[in-house]
Amino acid sequence: MPGVDRTVSVTINGVAREHDEGATLLDAMKAAGVDVPHLCHDDRLAPIGACRLCIVSVDGFGRPVTACNTPVRDGMAIHTHTPELEALRRTNLSLIADRYPLTIADDEPGLAFGELLATYKVSAGGQIPDTVFRDESHPYLAIDMERCIHCYRCVRICEQVEGADVWQVWGRGAETAVAPRDRLSLLDAGCTSCGACADTCPTGAIADKRARPADQWTRSTCVYCGVGCQMEVGDADGQIVTVRPAKSVVNQGHLCVKGRYAFEFNRSDDRVITPMIRSGDRWSEVSWDDALDETAARLQAILDREPPDGGPDAIGILGSARATNEENYYAQKFARVVVGTNNVDCCGRVCHQPTAKAMKMMLGTGAATNSFDDIERAKTIFIAGCNPLENHPIVGARIRQAVRRGAKLIVLDPRRTALAEIADVHLAVRPGRNIPLLGALASVILAESLVDREFLASRVDGVDEYVRSLQSFDPDDIAQACGVSAQDIRSAARLYATCNPSMCFHGLGITEHLQGTDGVSMLVNLALLTGNIGKPGTGINPLRGQNNVQGSAHMGCEPRLLAGGQPLRDPEVLSKFQSAWGVTLPTGRGLNLLEMMDNATAGSFKALWAFGYDVYLTLANEAATARAMSKLELVVVQDLFMNKTAERFGHIFLPAASVFEKDGTFMNSDRRVQRVRRVLSPAGQSRPDSWIFAQVAKRLGYSAHFEHPSAEAIWDEIRSVWPAGAGLSYARLDRDLPGAPQWPCPDEEHPGTPMLHQERFAHAERASLRPVAFTPSPEKIDPAYPYRLTTGRHLHQFNAGTMTRRTPNIQLRSTDELEISPVDAEALGLQSGDWATVQSRHGQIDLPVRVLDRIRPGDLFTTFHDPDLFVNRVTSSVRDRSEKTPEYKFTAVTITARDS
Repeated sequence: MPGVDRTVSVTINGVAREHDEGATLLDAMKAAGVDVPHLCHDDRLAPIGACRLCIVSVDGFGRPVTACNTPVRDGMAIHTHTPELEALRRTNLSLIADRYPLTIADDEPGLAFGELLATYKVSAGGQIPDTVFRDESHPYLAIDMERCIHCYRCVRICEQVEGADVWQVWGRGAETAVAPRDRLSLLDAGCTSCGACADTCPTGAIADKRARPADQWTRSTCVYCGVGCQMEVGDADGQIVTVRPAKSVVNQGHLCVKGRYAFEFNRSDDRVITPMIRSGDRWSEVSWDDALDETAARLQAILDREPPDGGPDAIGILGSARATNEENYYAQKFARVVVGTNNVDCCGRVCHQPTAKAMKMMLGTGAATNSFDDIERAKTIFIAGCNPLENHPIVGARIRQAVRRGAKLIVLDPRRTALAEIADVHLAVRPGRNIPLLGALASVILAESLVDREFLASRVDGVDEYVRSLQSFDPDDIAQACGVSAQDIRSAARLYATCNPSMCFHGLGITEHLQGTDGVSMLVNLALLTGNIGKPGTGINPLRGQNNVQGSAHMGCEPRLLAGGQPLRDPEVLSKFQSAWGVTLPTGRGLNLLEMMDNATAGSFKALWAFGYDVYLTLANEAATARAMSKLELVVVQDLFMNKTAERFGHIFLPAASVFEKDGTFMNSDRRVQRVRRVLSPAGQSRPDSWIFAQVAKRLGYSAHFEHPSAEAIWDEIRSVWPAGAGLSYARLDRDLPGAPQWPCPDEEHPGTPMLHQERFAHAERASLRPVAFTPSPEKIDPAYPYRLTTGRHLHQFNAGTMTRRTPNIQLRSTDELEISPVDAEALGLQSGDWATVQSRHGQIDLPVRVLDRIRPGDLFTTFHDPDLFVNRVTSSVRDRSEKTPEYKFTAVTITARDS
């Protein structure tokens, strides 16, 4: 257990054992391989000893004790299965089983409770209450509380792990019952559909209605957000049949609705599993040889032409956040070695590239400074521009539990999210006003002498210049424009600076702005001012949006960086890669994704190869994206489905294997590299992305550079050129369950680095504060466009909906909605369920309306999961000034009721 540094000696059934001080008797018996029955216990929950099946006798104790909540003590002599104990267990089990249905244990073998009844030869009593709660309305969970034995594990796991408090105990004595809040259906009671209640239920009272028995289980990594949850995937008859959470330091035996349930996209009827080539408006299935030959020939034709009509820099490759590290490494290697260009990028460009830029510039490493485990160490948590309970649900649940244990919470978000509702301070900033608000926080910290003077003196430069830059950020002066009271600004600043350690998590509400890079710099400034970096429970920690967006860029799918985030312009780095790859690499400035679009519009960029990335649907300002892509003479789409990019602009479609059909690794938000393991063979003729790149490279004369026999072999090459990852071998990643080490990890004996910047920063002994001036967005609020529209994600769907909309999650969230305040809805004559036309200076869309009081008058919010509604038809072409990340978080719009 964490913090334990001494052991105690005990005997269990006469055998001497040593255990950590602080362990329970049940922990000790599990470690010894002694199986003691229990019903109310789950390792994820605080033990209560209610069922009294885990009773044991201890010499010197007057009566049996419950093993789950009795700590081991030195010298204990423990007995687990005496005749007297077994008789007591049988009696207790008979009492528990009195109200259990007569035949279920026989009809449904495999239930934990039924197995106990069989072991102890106890029959169910069948005394079912007249009225029990049942609910079949949920797409994943079946509820039949006639099976409930009142172990209360569902109630406790909903409270202690997920924090949703949906399951509750009703009545007293013989009338006691377990049911959702207010005895509503699960969905109406606010269920987050995480499935933890079904996972812990021993009787089948709460069950996964779509799960089937698995023939085998494979441990792997979730394909959704950047938390990197570990899971066990069950398969039978060539299909995924169920998923359950794995024990891991990352997700602590918990999963969200997407990780646990949204896997059925893998066998969706519309999955493309055969290569295709387009002729006019018609797609035709072809052989792999024909598709690969066509791809190579058309790329070669462009390479053979002179600029600006062709050449290497007329071609670009886009990496994928859904693909493995190994596949992304191959993609950027293909771009640089085969094509001869640095035109390589990934979807990190449109989300956290400002984070990578600002943090690398100021701290030397463009990644999270701390670990998720620091959530439990922080005394104050600052959530800036992210909504973890919906977008990173397992981290969000941990934050909510930390707040329940007493941590202070500051939330910076225009909406009153679920975490904002429990925050000590909610900074409901107006979209586009992050910079003055963050500057005002720093201004208060300095004005009230709340800085960490020792930390500044020993590790920080540029203080005087930074102080001068804050003169325009007085809280009283900026409060009205920001939509936040000066008192709340001061309260938040005091909390962050004085209730230490303080930990900051940030998301796209900071980065997807004109000043996204500047916004992240302002967060780093706050951490430096207060000494909240390089220590447990502190740091600046981006919540990465997709499963491997951190890894995609880190593997070199970025025009300025090679694998490992190593700068191309560094002569030593360049020489190392040229020696490893046996080629002379291009050194010209590569184009990022947005620059590729600009150059396509101008006519000098000709071909785009995108894998696992629906560029047309997801880039801001659809009209501008369409103009650019219509100029391309070759668009190669490598994906699972015929996405919007392929539908409208694709020329060649190469079917890719899914996450369940290949081996590799992902890199999560707190710098862990974790294994992805193949569960099934690739569907139809689909193939892993690395195989596809290797086959095209072979046709273009570079087969020797892509002849790795396995994903592990590719990873070993990556480790050979990335010193900070050299110690992360597959054997090490497999051996270090339940928690993979975090890079830097330079050799296989190194423990990994959970916390950066402890003694020095990655680039220098000292870091410099970065002055930032406020530049308003060119998106203007005026009488013609009076509302501020922000876009984001929803708990039950994911990004473009490519995967989740092909699962029963569609029943939980069927489409995007326009969230609007009651004040604005009344003024416009709108009600929930009505349709509204949303028009910006860039386009218009129709959306169903949802009236919510968590939205402030003048602000609007919508998600972007439904490709048919195509929200990016209204977003603008405003971009971060440094990294070109689109400003998805602020678009000026007007709204009217849609004509019937």
